[in-house]
Amino acid sequence: MKIVITGGAGFIGGNFVHYMVKKYPNDRLIVLDKLTYAGNIETLQPVMDKIKFIKGDIADRKAVYKLFEEEKPDMIVNFAAESHVDRSIENPEVFLLTNIMGTQVLMDACRKYGIQRYHQVSTDEVYGDLPLDQPDLFFTEETPIHTSSPYSASKASADLLVQAYGRTYGLPVTISRCSNNYGPYHFPEKLIPLMIVNALNDKPLPVYGNGLNVRDWLYVEDHCKAIDLILHQGKAGEVYNIGGHNEKSNIEIVKIILKLLDKPESLITYVADRKGHDMRYAIDPTKIHRTLGWLPETKFEDGIVKTVQWYLDNRSWWEKIISGEYVQYYEKMYGDRCDL
Repeated sequence: MKIVITGGAGFIGGNFVHYMVKKYPNDRLIVLDKLTYAGNIETLQPVMDKIKFIKGDIADRKAVYKLFEEEKPDMIVNFAAESHVDRSIENPEVFLLTNIMGTQVLMDACRKYGIQRYHQVSTDEVYGDLPLDQPDLFFTEETPIHTSSPYSASKASADLLVQAYGRTYGLPVTISRCSNNYGPYHFPEKLIPLMIVNALNDKPLPVYGNGLNVRDWLYVEDHCKAIDLILHQGKAGEVYNIGGHNEKSNIEIVKIILKLLDKPESLITYVADRKGHDMRYAIDPTKIHRTLGWLPETKFEDGIVKTVQWYLDNRSWWEKIISGEYVQYYEKMYGDRCDL
């Protein structure tokens, strides 16, 4: 089996590459990644001798077609995306180019050269948010799309495009929408790695608003297992929600991390809230459990310990990141926000 994994040097994509190398050592894995700020080639170093890596942009039609002509892949798993909400608010255009136009190029290549399965990795953010005072409400695959940011709008647009190509052209497509992932190789602009790194450096931990926004946390390896199942057993044309059943408020997460690292809560700094900040995400994964037998295996209490330990054991990976361009971005996003 030949599988092209786009965005495979990113957080979830990189973990998926590690997972697939281990589970399917005889498959040929081709990783296509543009290596933007969040794509880190060092994430793939432990498995580089077992994969083929190509630096490229999914929106580059010529390069994508060349890859298809040379490799003739059986499956495509599209992780490639601009994914940070704050960055989408600052510069929406790049999100539309990568997340929508890049998806179109990939599917056009699938039409031209043929494919057994195209899988689109999406997000629960396409559903908008849920109220905090109705904990019995969850996102299902039938929940209407209702986006809140340029990022989620671009991912929803890509999802609709994938479904349209499936219906119009008969492409064998599937889509998965996941809740917030955490685990190794997570770029330190997202909540959990940012808080771990700042705490380790005794820096302020910036928490948006009052910190009561709730997310459903999914350990990244559990997510990888779900995508594997969808690829090999999922039904073409279907959408599958992948959730962790681990709802926590942002401030709960921060305090758990501080406790694990034996750092004081005085490091917490409340900053001006994000524009259009969604209050709660929570996924109902009943469909993927009922049809494919998947359930999250990692309790948050165990996963967060493993995650913190990974950052302790792999300082060189994230220290190189925060010493570069990320420093300027961090100062722009958090340095000029007033404490509440």
